[in-house]
Amino acid sequence: MRRSIGLRRSAAGALCALLLLSATSWAASTDDAKHLTAILILAHDDVADPDFAQSVVLVMNNLAPAPVGIIVNRPTRIGVSQLFPDLKRLAALPDKVYFGGPVEIDTVWFLFRAAKPPEHAIRAFDDIYVSADRELLLKLLGRDKPMEGLRIFAGHAGWAPGQLEGEINSGDWTLRRADSDAIFNGKSDHPWPGQRSQKDTT
Repeated sequence: MRRSIGLRRSAAGALCALLLLSATSWAASTDDAKHLTAILILAHDDVADPDFAQSVVLVMNNLAPAPVGIIVNRPTRIGVSQLFPDLKRLAALPDKVYFGGPVEIDTVWFLFRAAKPPEHAIRAFDDIYVSADRELLLKLLGRDKPMEGLRIFAGHAGWAPGQLEGEINSGDWTLRRADSDAIFNGKSDHPWPGQRSQKDTT
């Protein structure tokens, strides 16, 4: 099995002390993906759960039996360079790791653009792919412009079968077409829960 990326908290629980761990990769061949129906959902202002307030979530139906999502507009204070502290060439990167959701917060996922299907990644929509594969991420970070068309997330969101449909019918979410600009442009970023008083920039 390929190795995926994980994060862990320090004993003090400081978010900025999250470090790289290994975990079993869930990545599968795109040949196994079912018909794609990726969408963006936007949380309404009155959503009670602070994990999702003001969130924009990319929801995909091809990763699990029920919908799986990644919150795409919540930068944390963790620098991408902190994931790989031994790689000195990444030290100057200003880019942040994003809060992808409250599920498995100690794992790292990433979304990226690719002209053709790469190994160890699953197509999300159009030319956007999702993965948790360590070696693939290292390859992307080794490019001349490492963060071009790449965003890295800690954790993800998930729903039980039928749960998200019920939330949408109850008016908790507004639906939008999946759009790569919403993932990579950072114009609607909001700090992740617990960091609202100090807005991060990317």
